[in-house]
Amino acid sequence: MSVNVSAPMVGKLISVDVKTGDKVKKDDAIASLEAMKMVVKVFAPADGVVKEIIASPGDVVNPETPIMTLE
Repeated sequence: MSVNVSAPMVGKLISVDVKTGDKVKKDDAIASLEAMKMVVKVFAPADGVVKEIIASPGDVVNPETPIMTLE
């Protein structure tokens, strides 16, 4: 079962801290975004393996936009 990972709020993606194939555990920090002049971490919603990275640093993301997919 695949799980989409989305940003907790609207912001500019500044880093993706994992790569395709990496194993992650629930609550691991996997990306960072800048929102309202703050750096906000994006955490894995579940254990899994990074299947696909959809967004790139510099992209503006929001809670409806998937950043990556975990399997």
